Amino acid sequence: MVLSDNEIRTALANGDIVIDPPPAAITTTTALDLTLGDEIKRWKPITGSGLQGFIDPSLDEFDFDDLASRYTEDVPREADGSVILQPNTFVLGITRERVELPTRARIAARVEGRSTLARLGIGIHLTAPTIHAGFRGKITLEITNQGTLPIKLTPGLRICELIFEQVFAPGIARTSRSPTSSAGSRSRSSGTTPKRPQSVVRLVAGDRCSTR
Repeated sequence: MVLSDNEIRTALANGDIVIDPPPAAITTTTALDLTLGDEIKRWKPITGSGLQGFIDPSLDEFDFDDLASRYTEDVPREADGSVILQPNTFVLGITRERVELPTRARIAARVEGRSTLARLGIGIHLTAPTIHAGFRGKITLEITNQGTLPIKLTPGLRICELIFEQVFAPGIARTSRSPTSSAGSRSRSSGTTPKRPQSVVRLVAGDRCSTR
């Protein structure tokens, strides 16, 4: 069951949905808007000595958070702090708001793009819209410009919306996500040592292959 605007307001008042900072208003009948935060990153090319690089996410050693810390960089900004997203470009953004869906509330959510941006060719997620019950943190957005025009992205822009759904039975698993975790990415238990990603990044040329 999708929550209506009145049910969303009630859940916010009861602490069953936590949005920090709180939304100024709920402007649609079944969703709540979130805004773009200050952090916008892009993937750096993986090259070395003329070799081509690729990532192998099928390996047990694959760890997205550690990989991103090594191979992403801040997108260059305009004087006003905005980013110009060129056509056929992919960046990672993070919501300004922190979201918490307490497990006891049995509420999950989906992050979706806003229609006004979609009509310009802006996509907000790539096959990873689910925010699981128990989630805590800011939401990573996989932002693409699939249109033909450069689009200006300014922190504070209403970038996406959350649609909330009732979960009718308690889950067995527990979700624990860091503030930079992506919706749909694998969670990592607190206290574990991150695996180093060298072996999942490979450089190849012809029949040669090396790892980082």
